[in-house]
Amino acid sequence: MKDLRNLTEAEMQELAKEAGQPAFRGRQLFGWVYKGRTDFREMTNLPEVFTAWLKENAELDSLKLLARQKSKTDGTQKFLYGLKDGNAVETVFMKYKYGNTVCVSSQAGCRMHCAFCASGINGLVRSLTAGEIISQLLDTERETGEKISRIVVMGTGEPFDNYDQISRFIRILHEKDGRNMSSRNITVSSCGLVPGIRKFSEDFPQVNLAVSLHAPVSSLRDELMPVNHSYPLEELIPACRAYTEKTGRRITFEYALIRGKNDTDEMIGKLIHLLRGMLCHVNLIPLNEVSETGLLTSGRKRAEEIQKRLEDSGIPATVRRQLGADIDGACGQLRLKAQKQSDDSSVTVK
Repeated sequence: MKDLRNLTEAEMQELAKEAGQPAFRGRQLFGWVYKGRTDFREMTNLPEVFTAWLKENAELDSLKLLARQKSKTDGTQKFLYGLKDGNAVETVFMKYKYGNTVCVSSQAGCRMHCAFCASGINGLVRSLTAGEIISQLLDTERETGEKISRIVVMGTGEPFDNYDQISRFIRILHEKDGRNMSSRNITVSSCGLVPGIRKFSEDFPQVNLAVSLHAPVSSLRDELMPVNHSYPLEELIPACRAYTEKTGRRITFEYALIRGKNDTDEMIGKLIHLLRGMLCHVNLIPLNEVSETGLLTSGRKRAEEIQKRLEDSGIPATVRRQLGADIDGACGQLRLKAQKQSDDSSVTVK
């Protein structure tokens, strides 16, 4: 069975020809898919012989909603979607003044094993297909009844560890006869896989890049982020500078503030020295605590103090809103497995 959400428009045109239809039927089908249709009977301009063939040879909805939680504090929603092989991934829907954003997962689990993050606790099971990543967007729109205008690939997994499917995902979303999403409304976050950053600057110079930094010196980053052993700061930062010079686009550095680790005056001084003069922005994240790690948050007050120091040094910085923290839907809290559900009325299990 072909997963239609995993096909480009050109591939869908080839599928139409395989079914004995002219290529333009594939273009029409592509448009219906990105209108969120999952019933071939709703695709009213397609001939019955084609829709009958599609029912036998293609599928549109590869995810199963297993659980849905809604934050009592900010309206953020977290969805647990089941995959056909029995694995599950989490997706987060967030509301902002400028529109709705969905945070999608790129892998079932993660093998990066960052010390502060829940996503890698159980390791990597497998990478997702482009269709499975796109389905998180389309299915979340269907479940919420709201249009999503921005996507961040910041859920479970390391996107550049699944580069080919992330690339396909971006290209499909950008197709004008389908979703026609602006590249600037897509953000991909990496923990610092340098070859991926270099390739990304070539392939997608208009797509936003965020890099999880979290430490300004390699000795501490080795402790917090094992990826630093393979791609140390001494290699990562020049690659980030090269990215900004090649694309002319600002890079965002994510910096989760961990009490007594990377939030000291000394460490912030080193951070300023590391980033000074780069076209960048620092997104300060008061650590969203995960019980297994034993690491503690610096808190919002300390984050605001650090924000001021960075800005006084000429480095733009913001403190991220902690959306969805009460449902473990905030940065660093997404997991491979479902969270234990409570009897709380904010949790709906289907």
